[in-house]
Amino acid sequence: MATKNPLIISDKDEMRKWSRIMRSQGKTIGLVPTMGYLHQGHLSLIKEAQKHSQSIVVSIYVNPGQFSPNEDLSTYPSDFLGDIEKLKSIPGGVDVVFSPHNLYDYGDNRNNCGDDQEERGPEKGGKKVVSCVVDGGMGHETWVRVERSEKGLCGKSRPVFFRGVATIVTKLFNIVEPDIAVFGKKDYQQWRIIRRMVRDLDFGIEVIGSDLVREPDGLALSSRNVHLSPAERDKALSISRSLGEAKAAAEKGQVKCRELRNSVIQAVEESGGVIDYVEIVDQESLETVEEIKRPVVLCIAAWFGKVRLIDNMEICP
Repeated sequence: MATKNPLIISDKDEMRKWSRIMRSQGKTIGLVPTMGYLHQGHLSLIKEAQKHSQSIVVSIYVNPGQFSPNEDLSTYPSDFLGDIEKLKSIPGGVDVVFSPHNLYDYGDNRNNCGDDQEERGPEKGGKKVVSCVVDGGMGHETWVRVERSEKGLCGKSRPVFFRGVATIVTKLFNIVEPDIAVFGKKDYQQWRIIRRMVRDLDFGIEVIGSDLVREPDGLALSSRNVHLSPAERDKALSISRSLGEAKAAAEKGQVKCRELRNSVIQAVEESGGVIDYVEIVDQESLETVEEIKRPVVLCIAAWFGKVRLIDNMEICP
């Protein structure tokens, strides 16, 4: 099968123009937002988007707005040319790769985040990129917040993260103007936050959640996995194993969340992991529950070495 070379667009006005031309031709548009360094999990999102739309846009943009000042986003892995080759390998391919330099640049380069930083892209290097929330480095001042849903889980230890996610996704929606957008359920809280934002703000976009994809040994696929040492990676398998055991116990009638949480915490800590959180929450509201009486999701974030991993499993009683 012949490969499909995607059109690479970096300018937001050009991106919007392309989308409107496609829509004038009666074509539906699907968007898959990514931060690049693509793996099979990302490719599964694209395949899901192909089921629901005729034209596919994949955005590749490391969003500085979701990193706090103490997080060095310049260490986020990047392989733009490798990403393009992976996209070309997908049957049916993608139509556009939207890879902007700085979506927080409004023409006054003295005040915008990401200034004087080298771009990521087909000919770009890897200079340090700064966060939009660094004091004195922010020309951007408008943020989208999903106030209740962003507070728990990852929001506890990363207080600006979901503000940045909701804002950049809003910007991407306004630029690409898709009919559908696909997000992975590995980032379960993010998926639910985007769905709630779209509902509350009346976006005419269907947000589709794609099932979490795992390595053959059970580790959830993540761009961060590359930073794990072989020993850390082996120990990190305790996450998926303990989640699976807790899910099996719940399906056999164990409905007390405290016992299920404790079993996961014990297994991960015994393997050398440092727990950020283990929570069992309602699938829709993300509110914590004490007993499983309705569909819930068991969520975890844990550190192995310097790598923070997240995972989850849905449980339907």
